[in-house]
Amino acid sequence: MHRSVHRRLAPAAVLTAGALLLSGCGAGSAAGDDGDVTLRFYWWGHDGRHENTQELIDIYEEENPGVTIEPEYSDWSGYWDRLATQTAAGEAPDVIQMDALYLREYAENGTLLDLSAMDFSGLAAGVRDAGATDDGVWAMPHGMTVMTLAANDSMIADSGVELPDDTSWTWEDFSGYAAELAEATGEYGVSPLLESAGLQTWLRQHGKQVTTDAGELGFEPADAAEYFQFQLDLLAEGGYPPPSASAEEQPPGSAEQSMNGRGEAVMGTWWDTMIGGLSEYADSSFTPLRMPSTDGDGDHQMFFKPSMFYSGSSSTEHPEEVRDFIAFLATSEESAEINLTDRGMPAAEGALETIRDELTEQEQVLADYAAELDAEVGDPTPIPPEGASGFPDHIYRYSQEVLFERQTPQEAAEAMHAEMQADLDQAG
Repeated sequence: MHRSVHRRLAPAAVLTAGALLLSGCGAGSAAGDDGDVTLRFYWWGHDGRHENTQELIDIYEEENPGVTIEPEYSDWSGYWDRLATQTAAGEAPDVIQMDALYLREYAENGTLLDLSAMDFSGLAAGVRDAGATDDGVWAMPHGMTVMTLAANDSMIADSGVELPDDTSWTWEDFSGYAAELAEATGEYGVSPLLESAGLQTWLRQHGKQVTTDAGELGFEPADAAEYFQFQLDLLAEGGYPPPSASAEEQPPGSAEQSMNGRGEAVMGTWWDTMIGGLSEYADSSFTPLRMPSTDGDGDHQMFFKPSMFYSGSSSTEHPEEVRDFIAFLATSEESAEINLTDRGMPAAEGALETIRDELTEQEQVLADYAAELDAEVGDPTPIPPEGASGFPDHIYRYSQEVLFERQTPQEAAEAMHAEMQADLDQAG
């Protein structure tokens, strides 16, 4: 078994926007006169991810003589502009690190390779079909993450308030618990809810979605109005930050600068893969808690979200080699050992147990939590349609309109719904 000497760096350790490796400048893949194959692989990330990915490339090339992988990488801020430019110019990389926000757009534009022939059975059921539409399979997930309520263990201990039974608590219970923590600690009971996953979880528990499989809005203004009203009630009960404070938190910045990272809120909604870094900044471990449910029946409608995908370019000259390299990145033991949880909790079944001894104590807690949820999570959310990338900003903005009492929940919900629909119409 291969064991990497590299450990995941903190999220803040990223390359500057100008630090972009441009080793592959040609269009698509290439084959030399001797039949050798060259594939270009483009990804985003921090320095540690770049080092680990290069290590994986070296292993793959050693195991596959005649195949050369040319690396290209950048940080998140410049990644999508460059990918769009390359794709428009007919120079898309052969293998692309992909995100759910952009997957449908690239798939519907015909720029992604269909991966239907690949074997996805070794991936966790909760994300196995997350890269598929009715027209094909456009991405294989590497890792997965789940929206979680993270509770600061040190602050909970100091408060004298016991942790709740998160298997059966309701939104009403959660609101009362946040108020109890605020009173006991003098800090906020919970930081502002993370969007759009907060609204998505709420809607799923009411049989709705933010968007449907067909790429349309999956809720009505009245559904969002109830969610906004809950936030008002949470504020009134005393567990939620005042709007002036939550406005500075939304949308959230780094874990280090968050209310939870600074120890100003006992709980917070976070993707579970972010909690390891959060615990370092807060100087405390965190207990992951299930999201509350509507009636306490245990149907939390939580869902695994692929932390990132791998896709192939439809213009590649070597589709079989692309599929093979994607499978290596997403499912191999070497990839699990080297990436650990940097690209999310590995989606390959059994991978978490393989790497368990390499994880920190906080990561092991989160790994156990993910394993426990595996039998509980609902179906994955539909792939967002083109035009939906701005939805989180809309939810934050209209939440503030409600919390500052500039609009009623119904007024804000109607305006937000109309704005979202306009985004989809314009993109379509």
